[in-house]
Amino acid sequence: MRTLVAVAALTTLLAGASTTSYAVSRGETAHGAATAVAEAAARKAPTPRIVQPGEHVVAAPGFEFWMTAEGKHWLEPDLPDFPQFRSVVDGNIDLSRPGVSLQASAFEGHYYLSGIYYGGKGTASRVAVRTSTGTVHGKLIELPGKPGWGVWYAVADLPARDDGQEFLRSVTVHDTQGGVYSRLSLG
Repeated sequence: MRTLVAVAALTTLLAGASTTSYAVSRGETAHGAATAVAEAAARKAPTPRIVQPGEHVVAAPGFEFWMTAEGKHWLEPDLPDFPQFRSVVDGNIDLSRPGVSLQASAFEGHYYLSGIYYGGKGTASRVAVRTSTGTVHGKLIELPGKPGWGVWYAVADLPARDDGQEFLRSVTVHDTQGGVYSRLSLG
């Protein structure tokens, strides 16, 4: 007879709430559990928001983006009358190789972060910016039709004091399977 392992939260039981326990033979996994978990994760993985060319996306007050076939356009809170532009067609980005760009500006206690991601395998899902104070999660947008690139953006609080270390450490775009789509290491 196989020994079964059952787990239930004692505090929940003592509190009178209903509990659920699962039993699995020692050293084995429930049939199909690993496959089901992987499939569920893939189904729930976010994908970039699809925007039309010229459609404006407001990331924070004064911090907005729009995309065209030529590249990324944006406004920053400290320069609202000066649209910025980063090209994907001028030869400075090789869309056939994974990469991430970074544009950053500080204003009134926040870092406004954005860039272009490109060239990765699979479908981009999420972006994480590692800083000296932790990880900031951003958002992704793309044009329709799988152009091979997209825009990421995030807002981070500036550290309370300058400790002499670089604040920004890395930008990683993950794919829908949890792997790395593209990465930029900053130090």
